[in-house]
Amino acid sequence: MAKLFLLAIPVVIGVITGTFLADFPAETEARTLTSTKLIDNGSPILGSSDAPITILEWGDYQCTFCYRFHQDTLDKIDEDFIKTGKVKLVFKDFPLNGPDSVMAAEASYCANDQKKYWQYHDELYKNWGGEKTGWITRDSLERFAISVELDLEKFNACLDSGKYQNHVLSSYKFGQEIGIDATPSFLIFNDEKVMKIRGNQPLEIFLKSFEEL
Repeated sequence: MAKLFLLAIPVVIGVITGTFLADFPAETEARTLTSTKLIDNGSPILGSSDAPITILEWGDYQCTFCYRFHQDTLDKIDEDFIKTGKVKLVFKDFPLNGPDSVMAAEASYCANDQKKYWQYHDELYKNWGGEKTGWITRDSLERFAISVELDLEKFNACLDSGKYQNHVLSSYKFGQEIGIDATPSFLIFNDEKVMKIRGNQPLEIFLKSFEEL
């Protein structure tokens, strides 16, 4: 998946909820971004690495609408598209809500050191407690680690070391550079074009993007 992206035919779907589905990025950026560059330094792939369509989700673990996406939409996409090999998902951190979001993102990569990224990722959203309410703490992150059966000594050593802080902040910076400005945001692409969905939109909008690709 190293082909250069080509601009897609503009697609804008307007509905009451303010759906935004359009080509991304600008032409000059489209000629330099590859699928490999987009997903580099993201999460492990959820689904088959050979799936023809990729969803790149930009999210924040404190974000209300990210939580709603995981509650309302992702399960259906997972069941019908990811598990069937049609689509794969990569998550990238865009910690808009400050240091607690950064720390939660770091913890997810410490879990990945033990091959349990997605289990920990899901545990974070399962225990979501609002935006900037103080639910993300060292104690809560440790409880989540216990829930997914991580080696606590290794997990805590990783988190204490700040091993993945630059990784998370680099993801945030890269998102800003390519025009990500809200969570959740999604880049959905194949080897020929890339489309953007901004916000927690209805399942139908994601299905439309799959059809377009």
